[in-house]
Amino acid sequence: MSPDNDPSSVHRRLRGKISICGKAPIKTISDLATLYTPGVAKPCLEIAKDRRLVYELTMKGNTVAIVTDGTRVLGLGDIGPEAALPVMEGKALIMQQFAGIDAFPICLNEKDPDRIVEIVKAIAPGFGAINLEDISTPKVFHIEKRLTDELDIPVFHDDQHGTAIVTLAGLYNALKVVGKTPAGVKVGIVGAGSAGYAISKLLHAAGFSDIVVFDSKGAISDSRSDLDQYKRTLAGFNRSSYGGPLAGFKGADIIISASMPGALSHETIRAMNKPNIVFALSNPTPEISQDEAKSLNIDIFGTGRSDYPNQINNSLCFPGFLRALLDLRVRKITDGMKIAAAKGIAGAVKKPSKDKIVPDAFDKNVVKRIREEVEKAAAIGS
Repeated sequence: MSPDNDPSSVHRRLRGKISICGKAPIKTISDLATLYTPGVAKPCLEIAKDRRLVYELTMKGNTVAIVTDGTRVLGLGDIGPEAALPVMEGKALIMQQFAGIDAFPICLNEKDPDRIVEIVKAIAPGFGAINLEDISTPKVFHIEKRLTDELDIPVFHDDQHGTAIVTLAGLYNALKVVGKTPAGVKVGIVGAGSAGYAISKLLHAAGFSDIVVFDSKGAISDSRSDLDQYKRTLAGFNRSSYGGPLAGFKGADIIISASMPGALSHETIRAMNKPNIVFALSNPTPEISQDEAKSLNIDIFGTGRSDYPNQINNSLCFPGFLRALLDLRVRKITDGMKIAAAKGIAGAVKKPSKDKIVPDAFDKNVVKRIREEVEKAAAIGS
């Protein structure tokens, strides 16, 4: 790798990937008087009379706060808010270049969930949406729920919503390829963290009725006495009441793993129905490799990696979804909006195939299609 392409060298040379740029030049005293004092007093007074005008007279309607405490950064774990900043910058850069959104990294030196809620509520007036990012579970569920209930702007948790939406989009097209339907398949989900939890909930809302979720102790079912409120919800999706280990799980049509390398049992894959669909979403190292997928004769295989076919990656979702939330001034995200976004992503693939179930990250139609589909869903829900 040349020094120009070495990630550390690139980041050191750039000293950050985003900056703030003005929309209007200040070249004269008249410019200064209009854009700052005394001219700025007029919009201030108008907003004071009608706070809704903040969307028309300021940047609020195009801004997103990307909030993290650095406790669950990529696959790196609890590395702190400073070490999380490069990831948040990257998210902001993608939002700006893919969807024209001004996003700001907010890296908090605070781990208490209720304190995080209060901090985010305090800064919310300056933003049109909140994007929670890389916060550990289960506390992020508490943070997301409280903020959703208590704020009048949308709260998007990319590790939940984004992953679930892109996964559902991939499944829509994969099912077309294999000739199956959501209501007619059995799904196994490995991992009950934020991604596994959200994927399970969204699939259930989208008509997948037979879903068994596995944590480190095995299948999550009503027979277990150690379940918190979130896992009790997942147990309700387990139509077959299977309560055994992952290795003993048979007859699945779809397996989705959002866990860690090595977490996906080869025995389970061999015991799947044919044709089958497997998404191994651990990143950067999937639960099983491309070579293992071939040797296991998986019919449709997806991962989070850009160098494998069928990249199930949040970058397909969050620019367009947040663009829609801002443009439509959505106050609360619904399952219908998430399902609509998944359909928008899936629809960007004209002819789905075994190695093409989601569009490319650089497909310029994706943001537009998500925006259009979410608008329809928002209209139906209003």
